[in-house]
Amino acid sequence: MRGADRQQVAMFSYIPLERRIPQEHPLRVLWVLSDAVLRELSRQFARLYSHTGRPSIAPEKLLRALLLQVLYSVRSERLLMEQLEYNLLFRWFVGLDPDEPVWDPTVFSKNRDRLLAGDIAQAFFEKVVELAHEHCLLSDEHFTVDGTLIEAWAGHKSFQRKDRSGPPPRDPEGGGVDFRGERRTNTTHQSTTDPEARLYRKTYHGAARLSYLGHLLMENRNGLAVAACVTPATGTAERAAALQMAARCKVGSHLGADKAYDTRDFVVGARGLGVVPHVAQHTTHRRSAIDGRTTRHVSYRVSQWCRHRIEPIFGWCKTVGLMRQTRHRGVQRVDWMFTFTVAVYNLVRLRNLIAAPA
Repeated sequence: MRGADRQQVAMFSYIPLERRIPQEHPLRVLWVLSDAVLRELSRQFARLYSHTGRPSIAPEKLLRALLLQVLYSVRSERLLMEQLEYNLLFRWFVGLDPDEPVWDPTVFSKNRDRLLAGDIAQAFFEKVVELAHEHCLLSDEHFTVDGTLIEAWAGHKSFQRKDRSGPPPRDPEGGGVDFRGERRTNTTHQSTTDPEARLYRKTYHGAARLSYLGHLLMENRNGLAVAACVTPATGTAERAAALQMAARCKVGSHLGADKAYDTRDFVVGARGLGVVPHVAQHTTHRRSAIDGRTTRHVSYRVSQWCRHRIEPIFGWCKTVGLMRQTRHRGVQRVDWMFTFTVAVYNLVRLRNLIAAPA
């Protein structure tokens, strides 16, 4: 018998949100893991808010919403609020009742400075790493470091002279700005949109773009990030950030890296920290700082094989986490979002590792 095509919408629903979400849904495990981390940060949240006045939106809900934004590649807070309006899965994960009104998108803009001041992204990241330690998923000895280019939210036309000596030349045909024939460097020019962005290219044959550099320190056993940061894009930023992260995390005996780290300063700095630098040898343009005393060991070849595991982290952050081009301006804000995105990647990786059979 053919059913009737009724268009009447029921006024009430008696099925709770908890029953609407399948028990095997992957977000259930992520909710448990993230909730354990957020409970650990409760005291830190309390210090960021006044004890008087009107109650604010719970920071736990804001961070759960941002976590969904990263997981589902939602490009803006406005689109995120649109999803929260009608997506019951999102409402369940964040902790909103079906009839509860969603927030204005400016809530994230107003609370971002508070979360920045409290360094919540770094604290969230560290708690996720501690969670991995509790499950015995981290290596204590073998690590890898690398950096990637994060394109800034600024165009080439905003890269103008610092002294503002006259307007930029105009293209007589197109009517736009014509920079052909003008030498532009970070010393003489600066972006008017994002002054902290730097013109940089990662390869000899690549195009120079206004960018930042994102840095990761990964343990080699399960490919989990144990440190993350963002710096201005300079020629020495990768090596300086690598040594800082290695010193902060008290890296074990071996630290793998690619050819960009094959310099005397980095090798000496790593050995000064008590770490053996398993750096890929730079044999084409200059003499390598790594000799046979390091490369003859089997552990060196293992480190070179394992160091490629760091690339999927960068790939996930750039594609799923939308960090190929940042939507924020300034080193501090870009660093906050990059660190939080890497923490979300770790949560996804933890879910897969914990669920995997022994």
